[in-house]
Amino acid sequence: MTETIVETPLTLRPRAQALLSPLDAAWDPSLPTEDKDEYCWTPLQLAARSGDLQAVRDILVSSGPSAVNDPPRGYYGQTALQAACMQGHEDVVKHLLDAGADVHFCGGNNFQRTGLQIACGQGNEKIVHLLLEAGSEVNMSPTTNHGIRILTRSQQEAHSPPKTFVVARYNGRTALQAASERGHLSIVKLLLERGAEVNAPPSPVAGRTALQAATRGGFGPIVHLLLSLGAQVNAPSARYKGITALQGACLQGSLEIVELLLRSGADVQASGGGFDRNGTALHAAAEKGHVEIVKKLIGVGADINASSNRRGQTPMQGAMAGGHERVVKYLRDLGAVSKTGRGFFIFEHSAG
Repeated sequence: MTETIVETPLTLRPRAQALLSPLDAAWDPSLPTEDKDEYCWTPLQLAARSGDLQAVRDILVSSGPSAVNDPPRGYYGQTALQAACMQGHEDVVKHLLDAGADVHFCGGNNFQRTGLQIACGQGNEKIVHLLLEAGSEVNMSPTTNHGIRILTRSQQEAHSPPKTFVVARYNGRTALQAASERGHLSIVKLLLERGAEVNAPPSPVAGRTALQAATRGGFGPIVHLLLSLGAQVNAPSARYKGITALQGACLQGSLEIVELLLRSGADVQASGGGFDRNGTALHAAAEKGHVEIVKKLIGVGADINASSNRRGQTPMQGAMAGGHERVVKYLRDLGAVSKTGRGFFIFEHSAG
């Protein structure tokens, strides 16, 4: 790609990796594995996960080189390479790659991410470089992942030559989406320089575009960078448990990012996707109690009585569910409809 990547005027909110919410049960290395699950792992996979380089060497000698690509077993099983990438064991990753580890293998019941996608999410730049040097593809291709094939929206609209992305059905992330979600700016830049697709679609269940992922994390410089390179501010959300980019910023509570998205044409009335739990950006801001963002959205035309779904929940009910009295009073003073009941949470409450 030819675009020049520059630093952005938005400030990156200081945030230690330890303060980030868990990625999910399928690939958060801080979550322990129960003993009964240990029997689903091969000796090499366990050695790679623990970072025992000598054991990895010994097992490959005794078991033969084919052991390096033994498939994962169990619900959250991982290949040896996936496990080493997850835990950040650079020396083990290098040895496995030298032994012929398949950089694109991402099987398993509930762990459809390649080593590169994992490393980009974990933020280990050295491992990212090792994987790229070993030929790992920045964009998923039809031969490297299980899932569904889907065109990006820009290709559909521009009638450009077909280009498909294979997206894991549940909680999948491209390398760029993973890095954007966790705020790893240097890795985001590297991937973009290597041709990462800015508008790769989200996984159908709990997926995020790169922009949606960055806004949800409150990572201003990444948001600004992605927008400058053509990220679609109104890209559709994942069908289930999805959020729009504007909803992500509202959930995070970043007024600065909200204003940037609005200047970029974000649709204040757009709804995210989710198991009968849809809502607008105003629903998101109200539920989280971000009163200044609520004011900003209403100021640009957000409907204070917007219905979240067939149950008809209003933003004020979401604010009541969260116990945000300032937001409730503000909406009520503007004439918001007061329905019976406090409502329920539409959005996840694991972060923000």
